[in-house]
Amino acid sequence: MGDLKSKSCVVKTLKWFFLGGACFVLAACSGNQLSAYKNTTPELSLKRFFVGELTAAGVVENFSGQVIRKFNVTMQANWQADELTLKEWFTYDDGEKQLRTWVIQDLGNGRYSGTAGDILGEATGQAMGSALQWQYDMNLVVDGSEYQVSFDDWMFLVNENTIINRSDINKFGIKVASVLLVIQKQPSHSSTVSIE
Repeated sequence: MGDLKSKSCVVKTLKWFFLGGACFVLAACSGNQLSAYKNTTPELSLKRFFVGELTAAGVVENFSGQVIRKFNVTMQANWQADELTLKEWFTYDDGEKQLRTWVIQDLGNGRYSGTAGDILGEATGQAMGSALQWQYDMNLVVDGSEYQVSFDDWMFLVNENTIINRSDINKFGIKVASVLLVIQKQPSHSSTVSIE
């Protein structure tokens, strides 16, 4: 799931926002509607897709769409009944490394909840058709200052082995950055694998 690590480029974005950048305020209020994907295929199921080893590659963009960071991720997904433990090892283009471990509950009917060490409270998710919307809050520590931001995370199943994941990072409902990544199953866990 999308990720943004504390960096000076993010500081500039957040400082710009707090010092008057809010003039572009409700330009981003269009709002993607999950129900629009209800009848799309292939159908996205976390239990079918997140199995075993996966990899991802992505970029972080500032509010204007400029790429400010690149990263690769190795993931390990393990299910115990309806609980997924998803470990994500991030390696950034500047050499920085990060580990995040998600514990996600499959609540049935396409609904999910989850927690991770740097997530505030509980993440909530809902899948419809080939899409899943995942929302959560996080405290970002940037150059000694802490900012609470909200992630609006969208996953789209392109085929049985590939997900496109886009996360908008918002402050006061306004996008300040975004993360785009492609997640792929590894061959031994490709489309023939299912534990449902």
